[in-house]
Amino acid sequence: MTYRHTTDFLLYDWLAVESLRSRPRFADHSRETFDSVLDTCEKIAREKFAPFNRAADVEEPWFDGEKVHLPASSHAAARAYAESGMLAAAQDYEVGGMQLPCVVEMAANSFYSKAGIGIGGGGMLTSANANLLMVHGTPLQKEVFARNEFAGRFFGTMCLSEPQAGSSLSDVATRATPDGDAFESDPLGRRYRLRGNKMWISNGEHEVSENIIHLVLAKIPGPDGKLMPGTKGISLFIVPKKLVDTDGRLTGERNDVALAGLNHKLGYRGIPNTLLNFGEGKFEPRGSAGAIGYLVGKPGEGLRNMFHMMNEARIAVGLGAATLGYAGYEASLDYARNRPQGRPIGPSGKDATLPPIPIIRHADVKRMLLAQKSYCEGAIALEFYCARLVDELHTGAPEASAQAGALLEVLTPIAKSWPSEWCLEANSLAIQVLGGYGYTRDFPVEQYWRDNRLNMIHEGTHGIQALDLLGRKVVQDGGAGLKLLASRIDETIRRAGHVQGLAEHGSALAAALQKLGSATKAAWSTGEPEEALANATPYLQAFGHTVIAWMWLELALAAQRAVEMGTVASDLCNGQLAAARYFFRYELPKIDAWLAVVSTRDATCREMNDAWF
Repeated sequence: MTYRHTTDFLLYDWLAVESLRSRPRFADHSRETFDSVLDTCEKIAREKFAPFNRAADVEEPWFDGEKVHLPASSHAAARAYAESGMLAAAQDYEVGGMQLPCVVEMAANSFYSKAGIGIGGGGMLTSANANLLMVHGTPLQKEVFARNEFAGRFFGTMCLSEPQAGSSLSDVATRATPDGDAFESDPLGRRYRLRGNKMWISNGEHEVSENIIHLVLAKIPGPDGKLMPGTKGISLFIVPKKLVDTDGRLTGERNDVALAGLNHKLGYRGIPNTLLNFGEGKFEPRGSAGAIGYLVGKPGEGLRNMFHMMNEARIAVGLGAATLGYAGYEASLDYARNRPQGRPIGPSGKDATLPPIPIIRHADVKRMLLAQKSYCEGAIALEFYCARLVDELHTGAPEASAQAGALLEVLTPIAKSWPSEWCLEANSLAIQVLGGYGYTRDFPVEQYWRDNRLNMIHEGTHGIQALDLLGRKVVQDGGAGLKLLASRIDETIRRAGHVQGLAEHGSALAAALQKLGSATKAAWSTGEPEEALANATPYLQAFGHTVIAWMWLELALAAQRAVEMGTVASDLCNGQLAAARYFFRYELPKIDAWLAVVSTRDATCREMNDAWF
């Protein structure tokens, strides 16, 4: 079965996305239009991304002192992606969009991340940047910046981290001050001058598009003219690389945004990663020092506005991690089917005159392949489910919309973090299946691992997601989001209890859910955050495994139903059921060890003295 078969099963046989056609926003669509989008993206990914994935890895971006150079294939892939219309896929027809459901958009984009994530990452950033502006920007900002990003004329970035602050946004030091008489008079928005440095900016400098639109977090000064402590005063600004007029035309003026250097990465090399200086004086647009920036939304609400982009990006990061894992799974599966080595265990296996068998016939190789399948397809299911919740949030009835929002609050840390950890492990297993060959650059699996290693770091590190989950998401509003998630899981367990072969899995999931709830209460029983959060990462792992087990029980039910109706190939359904069995028997039992240290608020890590290291 191919990735496309799996995608179709998840969309149509499990999530029933065709039912979205009953909603006015999606009324023009049908399975045929959805399939057409999937077909187009699959074709472009196959022809413009996959063949050049290795070239983009080997031919790293380089700076000649004036501009950043990328392989020609990166330029061609970016053009093909923009011409496909996917930059604006979920947007209104009026702005050049297709009004696609988010779940179909993400499924279509997954072909690109699977084929060449290091080439296509700029498209995800650009769409997320423009989507944020469509929500929080002024009408003219939407017209001048967002619409040109959707059209592919401009590309976008997000500029949060700084060299001295990393993920600690309260320590942001970039400052923005009102631009004199132009502060209130510029039609593009309240105009500020920005000075500071931003680190780890993907696609921060290139020549792929006419312009680059940076969304930058910076602090505005308080009444005393000084930067306020913590997150107070953090605001969001549009800072274009090249200045534009109110019609979106380039004015010929260069903004004071300068490349300070490229970061040379382990993987994900198809797009540059940069250190940018704002307002260092290399360029002085309109006769004054400082980079020109236009306020987005209200002063002091930069973090809230930026997280509109971050939450979308986190689901996309999880899906990218899952599809990279799946690419490694496909490669190792193909290798295992074609690599002869060893003989069967048993009397005949001692006969050296018999030909060797394909390694896929060895039980331990099947174990590694099943683990990859269970990690990657379970993760993809979770990402599609979250994307479907986004559709419910925006187009569902009021109660359903509110519930979708509450579920997304709890699930987004898992959607970002779980695939980033376990689909990376899938890539490691793919290398193991190939043995020595997997460790060489003759096969793609080592690149998949290197590319995927970034996903545990960017858009909020693993530890930050863990702190967010246990420290905020599961306890906010009296634990309402966690209770809602538990009720959804209980409903799946109830349905599985009536299906032969799945009731056992339902019972295991019920026990896991009970242990998770007990551990959550035990972690916070003293009310001391330092004690509760010391083992947040094991909690995240256990929570994620429980959620993926839920996904697999859902998929098993869908597969069982499809078998009975004869609507899906039996091999695909049997594969789903086997992967579900694997996850419940080999993976879900791991949560006991993780939750043990959470429940006891184990102090081993918290009390470790730095001198003892």
